[in-house]
Amino acid sequence: RTNKTMSPQTPYQDPDYLRRNQYRDSANLTARATLHQRFSTGRTPWFDWVWQKMALQPGERVLECGCGPGGLWAYNRERIPADCAITLTDLSPGMVAEAEATLGTTANLRFETANIEQLPFADSSFDLVVANHMLYHVPHLDTALAEVKRVLVENGRFICATNGNGHMRELTELGHNHHIPLHFRSEALSFRLENGADLLRPTFSQVARHDYDSYLAITEVEPLIDYALSYGEAREQIAPAQIEALRQYVAETIARAGYFRITTASGLFVAR
Repeated sequence: RTNKTMSPQTPYQDPDYLRRNQYRDSANLTARATLHQRFSTGRTPWFDWVWQKMALQPGERVLECGCGPGGLWAYNRERIPADCAITLTDLSPGMVAEAEATLGTTANLRFETANIEQLPFADSSFDLVVANHMLYHVPHLDTALAEVKRVLVENGRFICATNGNGHMRELTELGHNHHIPLHFRSEALSFRLENGADLLRPTFSQVARHDYDSYLAITEVEPLIDYALSYGEAREQIAPAQIEALRQYVAETIARAGYFRITTASGLFVAR
């Protein structure tokens, strides 16, 4: 089987960079999640919405790849059926440690550092596999999908969330207008809403796309600044004076319009 992507195309597909820098711990991820959790206009909170699509049944065995600090399970902790067996994995040992620190006392959860391209589990080990906003980090996607299919039982479910074209586009425009390197071009993601179904279908016979209806109405300056600085080496590359100019522009927009509007384009696929 030939890999479509033979080597990392960007730092965001470089496992060493992700493990040692961007996701060494949850600070960057938390800045992004906080902005969406606090200012999303979605009628249903994201983790509620994902939980509904998972349709977790009593007794099921679940694997999450790229669990981060365990936010999905922390949010839905009281909903986890007592007889489910859930394995949380991440490429980053730091993320796994944080997830275990948060959720280690929750029954039937176990934690393991693992790469989705080389899952250390037997065939047909899980009824459900979850990958929440992480497949665009995978350098060899077809290898990863084959591994997911291998560890799923026959007709097992794969839930994979991602972003679509135009996601957070106002931040890219903001950076361009202020000559600041803020790049949020979701069109460059290797796995996104627009191409995800085509990438999944060679491995899964049934693929359904679900879009999350929301945008951000941001009423505070600092959460947006923290989000903008959470990508790449932004904190080192952007001068303090540029950050201050950005801060002032966002504050003026909020004062004038009542909020700073950011487009979001997120959703997930359910594959079998």
